[in-house]
Amino acid sequence: MNQIHKPTIVALLLAGSFIAILNQTLMITAIPQIIVEMGVTPNSAQWLTTVFMLVNGIMIPVSAFLIERFTTRQLFLSAMTIFAIGTLVAGLAPTFEILLVGRVIQSLGAGVMLPLMTTVFLLIFPIERRGSVMGLIGLVISFAPAIGPAFSGWVTGNFSWRILFFIILPIAIIDIIIAFFALKNVTELKKPKVDFISIILSSFGFGGLLFGVTNAGNFGWGAPITFITLAVGAISITAFILRQLRLKHPMLEFRVFTYSIFPFAVFIGSITFMSLIGVETLIPLYMQNMREFTAFEAGMAMLPGALVTGFLAPIVGRIFDRIGARWLVLPGLIIITLATIPFIFLDTNTTFTFITVIYAVRMLGLALIMMPIQTAALNQLPKELIPHGAAMDGTMRMTMSSVGTAILVTIMTTVETNVAGTESIVNPAIFGVNISFLVIAVLALLTFVSYFFIKFDKRNSVSS
Repeated sequence: MNQIHKPTIVALLLAGSFIAILNQTLMITAIPQIIVEMGVTPNSAQWLTTVFMLVNGIMIPVSAFLIERFTTRQLFLSAMTIFAIGTLVAGLAPTFEILLVGRVIQSLGAGVMLPLMTTVFLLIFPIERRGSVMGLIGLVISFAPAIGPAFSGWVTGNFSWRILFFIILPIAIIDIIIAFFALKNVTELKKPKVDFISIILSSFGFGGLLFGVTNAGNFGWGAPITFITLAVGAISITAFILRQLRLKHPMLEFRVFTYSIFPFAVFIGSITFMSLIGVETLIPLYMQNMREFTAFEAGMAMLPGALVTGFLAPIVGRIFDRIGARWLVLPGLIIITLATIPFIFLDTNTTFTFITVIYAVRMLGLALIMMPIQTAALNQLPKELIPHGAAMDGTMRMTMSSVGTAILVTIMTTVETNVAGTESIVNPAIFGVNISFLVIAVLALLTFVSYFFIKFDKRNSVSS
């Protein structure tokens, strides 16, 4: 560890992870433009965001195996190169299908970045400094997806959506070049065997769930294709979990859930992240499609919220090192639950200022939750389980956000269709958005309730 230059490793991993996670939400405010240009439905266009998070969700469980199988240097350079290739394909895509392929290639590389960064940081920094360094990760996982819609809105409001990819591409290339010369190996190699059955089961499991939810939006919940894909997803995930529990060296170690704080922390983090992506998807659709705001205005409405998380993340990290997660997460959950309620009442008179302020308040709550709850959970794990804990946390977060966002958009479109023509509902489309926000509010309330089941111990409540 003495020969490792920590600032270089931190800078490279932060830069790579930032652009990787930024791409989760980069297409959100560009979706209306793409719907018109490429002639696709909102549910199909939503795949540009959800498929990125889905493949992330597939790759993250594999990342625990990859981190043990390949060196830090090999894994980072490979992941960033794949991401850069996908970015180029997406930027040049002549059709929606090719654009979707580019997003899949991007996410194959991006899916490895966050668990790799988390694992490396937890290995090279002592436990008493983890809050501060995880605050930098909090900056990435909260600020990057939050800034995506604002950045995307500005670009698509002034240029083609393709410019989004050609801004990201040179950053990825520069990061690869610097890493080639400067990045050193950190992780310990164990050379585990590849379990192709586990990879196939996890891919069909997580892929089947999202495909099934998207089919529900396009064809209805009662359609045979919806039932079949959901069933394939559920059966595959069940088989995947059972196989991991039987394997001596599992691809993803589910026994991390036996550590008391872990299941509740993962639940809170996953639902909170899902609501972040869900809200960032619904607000641009509401503002652009139902209120005739521009893409730039939709992005700008979310910019102050993004700045709040970016400013607070390092500060929250330092506070965590002093007081732990307990007294950060609770006010965060209260804020995020209360700040979701006003969105249930969006109508044709809701102002730009109202949306901006309430969203920024909501992001304040998110900044107090995401990093502290994740770090408190990972601090409880022994060093050999940290890659699996980071992978499990990331897997659950990405799966919940991809499936959850697809469900929220499906709820919105289904409610709109069902109430169309009803005299008491003046604007069915906005009513669909209201119901989706109601679901988010209920989920936020559930995370608040689950907090009281966490038994914080000395390792994660005081000077974690």
